[in-house]
Amino acid sequence: MSAIFNFQSLLIVVLLLICTCAYIRALYPALLDRNRTGFLGVFWKAARIGERLSPWVCAACLCMSVSVLLTK
Repeated sequence: MSAIFNFQSLLIVVLLLICTCAYIRALYPALLDRNRTGFLGVFWKAARIGERLSPWVCAACLCMSVSVLLTK
């Protein structure tokens, strides 16, 4: 099933996007900093969310991993 129609899968995709963008920005800051506007600005915003709300993102990742493990 597509991640768009399954809410749990959509949350997993969003969390993975946030974590990946924050990791890429930590390694190569210039890569995401030059694209602050437009469509690629979504990745910059996801990196900022991952940096500023990292304890909450971590808690959400842990909750989703437990949820996925318990549902399968």
